[in-house]
Amino acid sequence: MRTFSSFLGRMVVTESGEEFGKCRDLRASLGRGRPSVEAVVVGRAGWFEHLGLNRPSSRRKDAVPWQAVVRIERRRIVVRDGTELE
Repeated sequence: MRTFSSFLGRMVVTESGEEFGKCRDLRASLGRGRPSVEAVVVGRAGWFEHLGLNRPSSRRKDAVPWQAVVRIERRRIVVRDGTELE
């Protein structure tokens, strides 16, 4: 089992090596039962969001959809090629 904080600081990259930036936070929805992760927040804008200085915005592209995650490695989160920031 992984904790949310274990993802922080890992580089988010595509299978072919394109870098999106470091994981700064995870977005999750709270429903019945346990939280469901929806996206990996990356980069500078994501860091400000993590600190509470920015709110999530539909205009700012700073998150990778969780469904795009292919695997989680020791220091990286690998997502499918063709993934775009939301």
